[in-house]
Amino acid sequence: MMRRSWHVFHVCLMLLAVSAALAAAPLAARAQARFETSAKYAFLVDSRSGKAYYEKNADKLIPPASMSKLMTMAVIFELLRKGALSEDDEFEISEDAWRRGGAPSGSSTMYARIGERIKVGTLIRAVIIASANDAAIALAEGIAGSEDAFAALMNKRARELGLTKSHFANATGLPDPKHRMTPRELAQLMRYIVEVFPDYFKLFSEHEFTWNKIRQFNRDPLLGKFPGADGGKTGHTREAGYGMVATAVRDGRRLIAVIGGMKSKKERAREVRKLLDWGFRQFRPVVLYGPGETVGFARVWGGNESSLPLVTRDTIRARLSDEEKRSADAEIVYMAPLRAPLRRGDKVAKLRIRVDGKTIATYPLYAGKSVAPVDNMWSRAADTLKFWIFGG
Repeated sequence: MMRRSWHVFHVCLMLLAVSAALAAAPLAARAQARFETSAKYAFLVDSRSGKAYYEKNADKLIPPASMSKLMTMAVIFELLRKGALSEDDEFEISEDAWRRGGAPSGSSTMYARIGERIKVGTLIRAVIIASANDAAIALAEGIAGSEDAFAALMNKRARELGLTKSHFANATGLPDPKHRMTPRELAQLMRYIVEVFPDYFKLFSEHEFTWNKIRQFNRDPLLGKFPGADGGKTGHTREAGYGMVATAVRDGRRLIAVIGGMKSKKERAREVRKLLDWGFRQFRPVVLYGPGETVGFARVWGGNESSLPLVTRDTIRARLSDEEKRSADAEIVYMAPLRAPLRRGDKVAKLRIRVDGKTIATYPLYAGKSVAPVDNMWSRAADTLKFWIFGG
């Protein structure tokens, strides 16, 4: 049987169209505008490439408040992926979790009762949507035996992920002089969750959470109100002020913004919207391929055709700055060779848009026609020989 492997080949972007679209814009609009914010610290980064577009006190160690629950979730997502933890596992709400993070605490809570046994999946949703401190403590105690022990896991994993400055004293972000992060590392952490755990990241876009008949809404002020916003994490303590890690995606391009030190929820929402809007204005949307357009061809094994066209289903757009369009390229990735039978419309490959060698957006490509299998040993042998000689 033919061994399959990932095949990557480059295709030419419509650079003339890109250049024309950018040239049509006034020079002043293409120049990077000056941005000012009332946030004490701020950071803006492209999720895929990791390129920073705005920094203000980005490496200052600050109290992150509940934004640090991103680290709590990162540790838990990793345990779930490894199979060391299940969403159906149940953890008990201890008296400490109830007293420091539940209704008596006056902080963000899921309103769990002492002694309740709650599934991990429910506790995770409580932390993400309601920023529930009782749920975070219950998870920490259930996983590591104590919140201190869980914080040690957080610190160990943070160093392994390259978060060299951050230090965690608890799973909640409740005030502690030793609990500190930088805006840059908060963005790095959100980027890790978005890129590595896309299925779990979807939880951040859920709008509400209910427990013990108490309905709470997602604290993200951008959900449903800001184009492209699909999840974030807010935080607030008296010392930290109001802060937020936010992300939004437009035309396949995702930006992550971090702001903090705000005086109110209203100011927080205003400033994070301003920063993301400013970021997206640095790029112009450019149509690269129209719907149904052939982007390239892929080799087929064991079919009545030796190759098939790879086509788009929808219009493919990318947001590129004037500088980026000079180094933008694309590559097609698929598991080669494709094996018959294949039906027209099957998703068979991916198109990666790259800038400076780093992927900024990925789009699916589909079979442009059907390929029937050939039940002929000699035809399959010939296909195998061709693949060995010419590759995918």
